[in-house]
Amino acid sequence: MFEIGDKVVYPGHGLAIVESIEKKEFSGMARRFYKLRTYDSELVILVPTDNAERVGLRDIIDKKEVAKVMKILRGEASELPANWNRRQKKYQERIQSGSLFEVAKVFRDLSLLKAQKELSFGEKKVLDSAKNLIVNEIAEAKGIAPTKAESLIQKMFT
Repeated sequence: MFEIGDKVVYPGHGLAIVESIEKKEFSGMARRFYKLRTYDSELVILVPTDNAERVGLRDIIDKKEVAKVMKILRGEASELPANWNRRQKKYQERIQSGSLFEVAKVFRDLSLLKAQKELSFGEKKVLDSAKNLIVNEIAEAKGIAPTKAESLIQKMFT
């Protein structure tokens, strides 16, 4: 269970803070919700407290787990479908999983692909999204500025 003020990760949106825990009534049923505010977009998300794990709401990775993310980024590209639509679907599934390790695989694969050819508009958007998710969470986990976290991961692909 999360508390007010906890920093969490919401799949696909990244870092958020638990602003409040509210009770709301829908269809005559009262439920408790985490009211989250994302860091990047100031988006407000309500997540039922009893559904938080199922939707992938989680704690920020531990500082020690950053090394595992970096190892993934240094790794070989994943075996992906040749068809762009299927690749895009796979990327979205990984990002929506909520796992930073899966997001790191998307960023690695698209960064390696970018070194070989021009990315499509959709692939560029996914690459940017994956990069933002990784940068922000690594920065928070290590207690460093996002610009420093970004330079750490970009060095691996230059």
